[in-house]
Amino acid sequence: MSDAPRRPEPIPLTVLTGFLGAGKTTLLNRLLRDPAFADTVVIVNEFGEIGLDHLLIEQVDDDMVLLGAGCLCCTVRGDLIATLEDLLRKRDNGRIRPFRRVVIETTGLADPAPILLALIYHPYLVMRYRLQGVVTVVDAVNGASTLEAHPEALRQAAVADRIVLTKTDLDGAAADALRSRLRDLNPSAPIDPADVPAEALLGGLFGLAGKSQDVRAWLGADAVEDHGHTHHGHGDHGHHHHDVNRHDAAIRAFSLTSDAPVSRASLEMFLDLLRASQGAKLLRLKGLVALAEDPDRPVVIHGVQHVMHMPATLPAWPDADRRSRIVLIVRDLDRAFVERLWDAFLGRPRVDAPDAAALTANPLAIPGS
Repeated sequence: MSDAPRRPEPIPLTVLTGFLGAGKTTLLNRLLRDPAFADTVVIVNEFGEIGLDHLLIEQVDDDMVLLGAGCLCCTVRGDLIATLEDLLRKRDNGRIRPFRRVVIETTGLADPAPILLALIYHPYLVMRYRLQGVVTVVDAVNGASTLEAHPEALRQAAVADRIVLTKTDLDGAAADALRSRLRDLNPSAPIDPADVPAEALLGGLFGLAGKSQDVRAWLGADAVEDHGHTHHGHGDHGHHHHDVNRHDAAIRAFSLTSDAPVSRASLEMFLDLLRASQGAKLLRLKGLVALAEDPDRPVVIHGVQHVMHMPATLPAWPDADRRSRIVLIVRDLDRAFVERLWDAFLGRPRVDAPDAAALTANPLAIPGS
């Protein structure tokens, strides 16, 4: 038996985002009172933005306070990576008590992509933290106009794993219209009311093994496919062709599937080529894939733009559906091109499919990109 120290289990981390005035602070204040948030570190931009006085127990240092809810709260001073590393040092050295999860509240104008990239690209952080999901808060009264006017708000909604709709009591009609638009923009994300339980917001990618509902909720492939049936017509291989009249044509979600297991080499070459040639247009990519080399243990993949998270292998399929499913949320990327690329690496016959070997040898010569 090896005497090498066992690597600590990664700490689940949730990103809480939303545009200015959407209600992030109100939601966070409510969550901090919830027992499910005990042993959580909350990273905020400034302490003054959330009402901590009723929860404060003591000042730990200049950047951190201990809350009565059993949480630690700290501020980002400069670099988020440095803040996350400092938390680990204090935890490992016993300077703060162990925490079970981390929640990051972003600024209202933040594009979530750089935060997600930092979490899945940094070689040390990727071993110690595991991205649980992105929760985006949207204001039911001003949400539609905010999505129209601010690209940051669009990206916040598009990359969300879960959307929380606030202020629905002020204008029911506007809320219904906004829900429809958000489903067009991101059909894979559940839309919850502002009183959603903390346990629901803390669910996600972390610890998916054997939890079929968690896997399906995180991946969201069923919702994307159902939305495709509603908005698109069927084509070859079960693909759904793009409707030019849909909302937010620049940002869309769609899924790729395969009934047959995929070889590891084909999957890696597909992902490498897609991110190398189109990475800037990939807002999110999430997938559950059956590998030909080990079809009984599916692989979880996810990434942001050019960066892919370290794949995780589940010990077994969570339910009877053993198809490979990859959900993509893209901006200004031709869906048909991605489908042709997927079919080429899977060896599916298509008249317009490029040759996989030729693409691998010369990725710059990609047609239709």
